Amino acid sequence: MHPHSWVAIVTIVALLVYLWMALRVAGARRKCGIHAPVMTGDPILERHIRVQANTLEWLPLFLPSLWLFAVYWSDLVAAILGVIWIAGRVIYAFGYVADPGKREVGFIVQALATVILLLGALGRVIWMLATVGA
Repeated sequence: MHPHSWVAIVTIVALLVYLWMALRVAGARRKCGIHAPVMTGDPILERHIRVQANTLEWLPLFLPSLWLFAVYWSDLVAAILGVIWIAGRVIYAFGYVADPGKREVGFIVQALATVILLLGALGRVIWMLATVGA
């Protein structure tokens, strides 16, 4: 098995979750009859759009952090944290669409996973530079 196979799978699943969110936006558009480029006019559509947009905003933090953690720490631990991030995004999506006030749990789950990946990778790189040198 390749040393980063688990993280590769998690990366693909994260992107598939993003695609699923885009399809949910398309479905909400069909259901309410609001076509692109219009972004407003139906609260449920607006929530779906916000879920997709917020996920897109987090992907540039999550994906590099995931891979750097895998390279400098552990592919398996990074993959587990990645699955937690994905679960958080799904919880966030269902919560936000149902009621924007129900988005916090999913948001906190994915944010914590991202922070652990990001700071874990940073800490490991700093440790390696301090102990081994550049």
